[in-house]
Amino acid sequence: MASCSSLPEPWLALNDWLEERCKLLWAETAHGRLPGSIADVWEAEKPALMALPTMFDGFVEERKRVSPTCLINFDRTRYSVPASFANRPVSLRIYPERLVVVAEGHVICTHERIIDRSHRQPGRVIYDWRHYLAVVQRKPGALRNGAPFVEMPEPFRMLQAKMLRQPGGDREMVDILSLVLHHDEQAVLCAVELALEA
Repeated sequence: MASCSSLPEPWLALNDWLEERCKLLWAETAHGRLPGSIADVWEAEKPALMALPTMFDGFVEERKRVSPTCLINFDRTRYSVPASFANRPVSLRIYPERLVVVAEGHVICTHERIIDRSHRQPGRVIYDWRHYLAVVQRKPGALRNGAPFVEMPEPFRMLQAKMLRQPGGDREMVDILSLVLHHDEQAVLCAVELALEA
C-alpha cells in the first residue's frame, strides 16, 4: 500500500503503520492454494512480472494567449506566467490537480489548480511574484503597489517595508529579489532573515 503525500500527517503515519502490519501478516498467513506464506509466493512470483509501462500523462491541452499583465485565464481564475511571455501564445496542460504552462517546448510554470464553481463571487487571481521580477527590474516603482508582491515570503515583505523608506530603496529591493533568479531561494531568504536580525 503506497502512502499518498497529499494526506494530512496523522493519516500518513497511519498509512505507513497499516502497510507494515499488512506485510507482517502476509509473512504469517499461509497462501490458500500454493505452499508457503503469501509473502513467500509473492517473492517467487516477482521475477516473472512484467515491468510497468511508462505512466500515462493524462492532461487536456488548450492554447492560450498571455495577457499584457502576464496572466492566462482558465475556469474563472487567472494565473500568472513569467513576464517574458506577455502577449505571447502558450500551451496550457490541464491536470485534475495542477495546471502546467508550456512554451517553446519547455515547462515555464506550474500552478495548483483552483476549482471554484461559485458564480456569485468574482474569479480569483493567482500570482507567483517571481514571474514579475523582469517587470520590476525595468520599473522598480511597481514593487510598491504591485499585487503579485503581496504573495512574497514574510522576510522579503519585512525587508521591503524597511527598504522602501530609504531613497533608492526600490532599486535595492529589486536587486535583492532578483537574487532568487540565480541562487536558491531558501538561501536568499536565510540571508535576508540574518540581515533583518542584525
